[in-house]
Amino acid sequence: MWDYTDKVKDFFENPRNVGEVDRIDGVGEVGSLACGDALRLTIQVDSSLGKIEDAKFQTFGCASAIASSSALTEMIKGLSTQDALQITNKDIADYLGGLPKEKMHCSVLGREALEAAIADYLGEAPKKEEGEVICECFGVTDRDIERVVIENNLTTLEEVTDYTKAGGGCGSCHEKIEALLYRIMTKRQQEAQEAEAPPKKLTNIQKIKLIDETIDREIRPALKTDGGDIELVDVEGDLVLVALKGTCSTCTASQFTLKDYVEQKLKEFVTEELTVVEVKQ
Repeated sequence: MWDYTDKVKDFFENPRNVGEVDRIDGVGEVGSLACGDALRLTIQVDSSLGKIEDAKFQTFGCASAIASSSALTEMIKGLSTQDALQITNKDIADYLGGLPKEKMHCSVLGREALEAAIADYLGEAPKKEEGEVICECFGVTDRDIERVVIENNLTTLEEVTDYTKAGGGCGSCHEKIEALLYRIMTKRQQEAQEAEAPPKKLTNIQKIKLIDETIDREIRPALKTDGGDIELVDVEGDLVLVALKGTCSTCTASQFTLKDYVEQKLKEFVTEELTVVEVKQ
């Protein structure tokens, strides 16, 4: 017996919004009867506001599938289509106070139906990336698995099966799923390590090149509008030696220009450690 929350029981026993909307502006059909769960979601949209006026569902599946579909229709009514697209499968499960882990695939089904219905309303093809079919029993691709793993921070074969059904049939795809999990987790670890690693220090040549580019792109055009100019004289470590030209060289606010404009731009686009000093020529 599944351990359902009171809210799941309520949405299963008293489902909201069953059937079809009066005016179908978008329809999303996902799953299949052969796989055990199928969902048809229809939406009615106020085109002048871009908001979902009504949403109804027809589901073939278990209590979790019915509750998830019913909850989804309640969640999206009144939302703009763009806001509705931000809803994740976790949001659906959380709205219901949680789902048994073995039934999380029902929330994923709801999210996929929503995306398909909105794509249909917008006249677009559903954003389902092509990929290699990993689980032949349920037609689940590596792209499907990768998305669910990343969004829900999954780490085990059992969790992948709970969220996608992949691996829940004959079991011949278990090795492929575990290999895919290993690749995703390895990539995640590498990205985390790179994010924590201190930034590489620029070589002097790289630094001079970036300073030159920043002066040409960000600084010189502004100075020239006031009849001034700037010349890079030298770079000694983090010390940038420059010469102001034209009206800038005689302006009483030259130090303000150096510190509050030139130096700040170089700090922004090159490195925070830079200090700008004027050289008289």
